[in-house]
Amino acid sequence: MKEIFDRRYPVTSFFLLVTALVFLLMLVTTGGNFDRADTLFRFGAMYGPAIRLFPEQVWRLFSAIFVHIGWEHFIVNMLSLYYLGRQVEEIFGSKQFFFLYLLSGMMGNLFVFVFSPKSLEAGASTSLYGLFAAIIILRYATRNPYIQQLGQSYLTLFVINIIGSVLIPGISLAGHVGGAVGGAFLAVIFPVRGERRMYSSSQRLGAVVLFVGLAVLLFYKGMGL
Repeated sequence: MKEIFDRRYPVTSFFLLVTALVFLLMLVTTGGNFDRADTLFRFGAMYGPAIRLFPEQVWRLFSAIFVHIGWEHFIVNMLSLYYLGRQVEEIFGSKQFFFLYLLSGMMGNLFVFVFSPKSLEAGASTSLYGLFAAIIILRYATRNPYIQQLGQSYLTLFVINIIGSVLIPGISLAGHVGGAVGGAFLAVIFPVRGERRMYSSSQRLGAVVLFVGLAVLLFYKGMGL
């Protein structure tokens, strides 16, 4: 883990650093009570009623990605981001990986906004499921054997984790599914290094329209408009 902030993967390192700093601040400022609901809310967890009452708190769709509920939640997601993020950043490039991570997380939290309207939820898993889904989608369009093999491995992990999301109490199925939906669209929108013609311009434009349209629809539905 000595290369956790590897310059070869600047965006993965950046997200790891921000997530760790947020968790450290939660730990230090609460005297160990970092998993209380009021602490999670104060640090930016996703909470639909707050956004409906104060629409300017829409930033929670993004801030919730960096907030974690306890040590186990934090460590599992940090390890996942460390390994998964480096692989996906290598495939998409740093700039596109930055937006893939954030926008997948946003879509996951929009699903929470609509389908778990009263719950307080947080974590990087909305973004991580987007990364899983992005590589799975690429598997069916690429001729690169590495991405094909990676996509198959991710598909197996994705299915196992979705089943876990259904069976294990306290896990946000809506956030995981939403993150995956976002990642699937973004895999078409963002070109992959060395394979910019994997999808046509019309396919990319269609994916943009669908992604934006779905995000707007979910937001308005979540707001009760």
